[in-house]
Amino acid sequence: MSVFIIAEAGVNHNGSLESAKKLIDIASNAKANAVKFQTFRAEKIVTLSASKARYQKKGTLDMESQYELLKRLELSNDDFLELYSYCKEKNIIFMSTPFDIESAEFLNSLGMQIFKIPSGEITNLPYIRYIGGLKKQVILSSGMSTIEEIHKAYSVLIDCGTMHNDITVLHANTMYPTPMEDVNLRAMGSIKKILKVNVGYSDHTMGIEVDIAAVAMGASVIEKHFTISKNLSGPDHKSSLEPKELNHMVESIRNIEKALGSNKKIPSESELENINLVRKSIVASKSIKIGDIFSDENITVKRPGYGISPMLWDKIIGSESKYNFEPDDLIK
Repeated sequence: MSVFIIAEAGVNHNGSLESAKKLIDIASNAKANAVKFQTFRAEKIVTLSASKARYQKKGTLDMESQYELLKRLELSNDDFLELYSYCKEKNIIFMSTPFDIESAEFLNSLGMQIFKIPSGEITNLPYIRYIGGLKKQVILSSGMSTIEEIHKAYSVLIDCGTMHNDITVLHANTMYPTPMEDVNLRAMGSIKKILKVNVGYSDHTMGIEVDIAAVAMGASVIEKHFTISKNLSGPDHKSSLEPKELNHMVESIRNIEKALGSNKKIPSESELENINLVRKSIVASKSIKIGDIFSDENITVKRPGYGISPMLWDKIIGSESKYNFEPDDLIK
């Protein structure tokens, strides 16, 4: 099964519908499976006095509250309607993370089939119950969480009707950018082993090497922020991929998928033609007459491998030749 790649546009549109469409173009051109935005109403998710996270302060106005920041990054329902249709035109799956129940209701009314629960909502019981009751595919991000918290959220989804096979848990770290020493990628395998769920990775590191490693370690979903330009103002641009980098990540993941292959160790299609060219056969090292006895003195091992395998050396040694051979003739 192919890795599901989510190009995370998030709020990197800076509140502009035109920019959001450009982000869809970039994700579609990169051949990502889905492009994902964020749907919220600032007044529903944050108090007026809430301060910004450290990563939100970078590239934003110093005196601006978290509420004011989020308010100017909102898109309207009409905007999302247009983006949903535009994604269909561009043959890419539309996704948007709802940060409140009302936004989830709206996205459900659009017909969205995959719901992403962000790390910050993993302890939001009413919200998780609503998402679980939709009985759709759910991607649960687990940044800042313990395995016990992930299990509780998972259990709520199951109790509300979501099928086990429709749940994917993403290992994540919510620091933007994530320091390499805090990635803890092996935790993804622990989640899979303990909860027996599909797992993936939501990446906030700089670069793409951790995404590649996650795929090699069994991630079925990769989510990565991208932007039109890292030089734009906003909380997420600096730790996002630019278009060429997104293209490179998607291409690299697809190559890794091919390289992983199966768990069978057999000669590949491409190397079959090399077997007889690089393997060796038992050949005459000097002239041999009919009736002569094969010995270390008159046979040796050389390429090509069209003749008797050297693995049969012990059976050949001491037997009688039925043919005449000249040096380098394949023994038969």
